[in-house]
Amino acid sequence: MKNVHPEFSFQSRELDGQIEGTLGDPPNKKNYNMMVSALVSEYASGSGLDDVNLMAFALVDCIKFKDPKGLLREAADYEGSDPASVFAMAGCDGEEGSAMYAAMTTNYPELARQAIITAFLYKNQSRWEDEDRDFDRLGEGDEGDDDMDDNAATDDFTQLFDPDGGERE
Repeated sequence: MKNVHPEFSFQSRELDGQIEGTLGDPPNKKNYNMMVSALVSEYASGSGLDDVNLMAFALVDCIKFKDPKGLLREAADYEGSDPASVFAMAGCDGEEGSAMYAAMTTNYPELARQAIITAFLYKNQSRWEDEDRDFDRLGEGDEGDDDMDDNAATDDFTQLFDPDGGERE
């Protein structure tokens, strides 16, 4: 299991929520397909919103990953330095998917890099670890010696909220 940049884990969770929200309960595949089709069409035409999650949403059903290990390595750095190397690690099938992929990578290279990695992480959740959900890791180095005395409320302050009236000026 590999740790990924916290922003990528956040984006992947957000993408999961967007997909679940679009599908609805009970799942309505027709609404989902209409949403994906609209996103793919927008990005294929060279427009579309410059939003990582919407790009990843458009990619998620048609993207194919050529270098999963490379994408996992790239997921350690959210900003990244070479979007073109990430673009070579994936691709989309079909005429509209290929057009969308080309338009995204040309018009929004940094966001497209992040969207590709986000889609990869969403589709391969068993390959990586979400650091902010690991309670053992969060507790590392905590000796449990938190000192509350320095931050404790004074009697003057707590009497402001005394339901029995207390002394007030």
